[in-house]
Amino acid sequence: MAEATQHQQWTGEWLPGMACSCLLHWFPLGKSKEAEIKRINKELANIRSKFKGDKALDGYSKKKYVCKLLFIFLLGHDIDFGHMEAVNLLSSNRYTEKQIGYLFISVLVNSNSELIRLINNAIKNDLASRNPTFMGLALHCIANVGSREMAEAFAGEIPKILVAGDTMDSVKQSAALCLLRLYRTSPDFVPMGDWTSRVVHLLNDQHLGVVTAATSLITTLAQKNPEEFKTSVSLAVSRLSRIVTSASTDLQDYTYYFVPAPWLSVKLLRLLQCYPPPEDAAVRGRLTECLETILNKAQEPPKSKKVQHSNAKNAVLFEAISLIIHHDSEPNLLVRACNQLGQFLQHRETNLRYLALESMCTLASSEFSHEAVKTHIETVINALKTERDVSVRQRAVDLLYAMCDRSNAQQIVAEMLNYLETADYSIREEIVLKVAILAEKYAVDYTWYVDTILNLIRIAGDYVSEEVWYRVIQIVINRDDVQGYAAKTVFEALQAPACHENLVKVGGYILGEFGNLIAGDPRSSPLIQFNLLHSKFHLCSVPTRALLLSTYIKFVNLFPEIKTTIQDVLRSDSQLKNADVELQQRAVEYLRLSTIASTDILATVLEEMPPFPERESSILAKLKKKKGPGTVTDLEDIKKERNSDMNGGTESTPVNASTAGSLAELGTGPRPRPSRLNSSHLANHNVQTGVPCLLKGFFTSESTPSPSADLLGLGAAPVTSSAPPPSSTGSLLVDVFSDSASVVAPLAPGSEDNFARFVCKNNGVLFENQLLQIGLKSEFRQNLGRMFIFYGNKTSTQFLNFTPTLICSDELKSNILDLTEPLDMQIAVYALITVCQMHK
Repeated sequence: MAEATQHQQWTGEWLPGMACSCLLHWFPLGKSKEAEIKRINKELANIRSKFKGDKALDGYSKKKYVCKLLFIFLLGHDIDFGHMEAVNLLSSNRYTEKQIGYLFISVLVNSNSELIRLINNAIKNDLASRNPTFMGLALHCIANVGSREMAEAFAGEIPKILVAGDTMDSVKQSAALCLLRLYRTSPDFVPMGDWTSRVVHLLNDQHLGVVTAATSLITTLAQKNPEEFKTSVSLAVSRLSRIVTSASTDLQDYTYYFVPAPWLSVKLLRLLQCYPPPEDAAVRGRLTECLETILNKAQEPPKSKKVQHSNAKNAVLFEAISLIIHHDSEPNLLVRACNQLGQFLQHRETNLRYLALESMCTLASSEFSHEAVKTHIETVINALKTERDVSVRQRAVDLLYAMCDRSNAQQIVAEMLNYLETADYSIREEIVLKVAILAEKYAVDYTWYVDTILNLIRIAGDYVSEEVWYRVIQIVINRDDVQGYAAKTVFEALQAPACHENLVKVGGYILGEFGNLIAGDPRSSPLIQFNLLHSKFHLCSVPTRALLLSTYIKFVNLFPEIKTTIQDVLRSDSQLKNADVELQQRAVEYLRLSTIASTDILATVLEEMPPFPERESSILAKLKKKKGPGTVTDLEDIKKERNSDMNGGTESTPVNASTAGSLAELGTGPRPRPSRLNSSHLANHNVQTGVPCLLKGFFTSESTPSPSADLLGLGAAPVTSSAPPPSSTGSLLVDVFSDSASVVAPLAPGSEDNFARFVCKNNGVLFENQLLQIGLKSEFRQNLGRMFIFYGNKTSTQFLNFTPTLICSDELKSNILDLTEPLDMQIAVYALITVCQMHK
């Protein structure tokens, strides 16, 4: 304090570093909060009176009081005056007065303040003064405020200062960083022009401070305008080569703990990541040498035991590895980078382990380094088991997911399932999604896939989303060879005293579809299956109960011998008088259906679900949404060696030995499904049949399924009338919208009697012979009606050039809205031909 007072007495100015000490000397704060507020209010009143006094204040007094206001604001108190006095300080020729003025404006003046124009005028004067000190203060103020008004006023002038030949190095640094700030806040006000080619050459500047600031600016500009700054690649490689090959003594002013210019090296490496590998062979070779040198230096013993040395050295190393991964063109460098990262996996520093795992996740996507990453699988698994930091464990899970392929899928899935039992709650859902994706993607034995998903539900049922159990049902329905095993496995899993509700959902759905495949075993007879599911009924939520009721009505079709038992359940007061309208409606409708419907109608309405159309796994879509774009979840899109989805291939998978063995254990074998409408069982034709429109909502918790639960594939875009006619290559697809005229055959003898059935009911068979069966379902509500026509192939051959035509009178045509929607005849033999909307 004595030095500050003496300096002030001799020069009339502060030493800037002693300002806070002087302020505390001027008004010491009280010991309590109340005393502090009282003291500050007294000081604010004094300053206000000074500013409003008639006597004009000199520059020193203004500076002192403005600085006090700034200090009070930094203590957390509001300041609502003194702004104009601060603006007046900008016109002073004294450095300290101008400095306090700019500091006050940078901290307290809002970007929308009415004083911005006055401030801009003062800044223009300082920029035009060519005084490097004043120019630096003005540029710092522009960067700190960064308003659109300042960008509009100075964005065109700052580039000229930056590339001017007579600008001092310190001003160039400030100008580059100031322009960077304006570009980030208001890029539309920063025009690209002749200065862009000149600013690139700042990478060759002798002053490394200018090079560092210019590199930051060029990197940001190159991300939006890569072609404008393409010439910076060769200059950046040249500058990086000089830094990497230099000794620590060559760049003494920019050497940090024996590491030459680490910040500049990192910025240059990031700039190079904005572009592909250099096309020029000489530049590319020089860059490769630089990267090899950085990898070699990482193997050298440390020159200092200080943590700052290792941090600077590793910062350059990891950025170099990021560039190697970005280029993905040098197999030798990729493998070396992978080996270097492998050494960090067991490092005592947690941050290094985290960064190593994160970088290896990206390396696993390269065809050159994927095998090298797989060699560290045991180390990663050990990190998953022993690591204390949850973020590092999460990166280990990401790396296991990234390195997984068919050769190690079962090992990785097993380890992830083991970890799931003790995993942190925050990452359990993500692990569940990844296990489900890997099990589906790399399943060679589909029985393993079923076991994995059921085990997943057992371990972390609360975190198994609807997409997961929807997906396993889709796959089981699309795969004939796994249906029997799935039914047997879920039946055994449901026998546990306590099982998760998601398992009940899966069990109810699969047993309702394929329970007949295990009904031949006395241990899984129809009555035992029903009692097992019904024992879980009262413990489940309403959506699950609704699904189980649908299973019960399916059982009525599959197992007529337990029809009475199921009807008693549906007839009970707990169902018919249930407070939930969904359960009550299902119970009433299912009971009525089981009572009045004939066996043929039940077999038609409750037919086995048809295969689902192939589409992207909803589980993968959810994981991408959860993790965001550009993360490890996108690796399967860029891996070179990846196989098709397990249920998306064109080749059918034969029943494996384990499946055949499990079915053989069931004794008398599967019970055949009831035939529908006296037609031959279509299993002999290897075609799944069904009536999708009638089953809509049977196995969903709500009458309108959500988009993610579109299990029936009804959300797929319908085939339009512009579709080409079917080829004669044996496809079951029929062109139901063909414009070509066709001769309509007369009705077969006796078929007129079928029309009389529709006087009293809405469903029935219109026509049937040894080749074809035509069914009709109609629905009417008030003045609206819908009609569905179904065509069934009763032969063992495929339909070719099958073209149904809807004919009606001119009077009726005006009242019909034709919404025909054909279904793929390879998927459903009963194709939806027309939907009519009639207005009375």
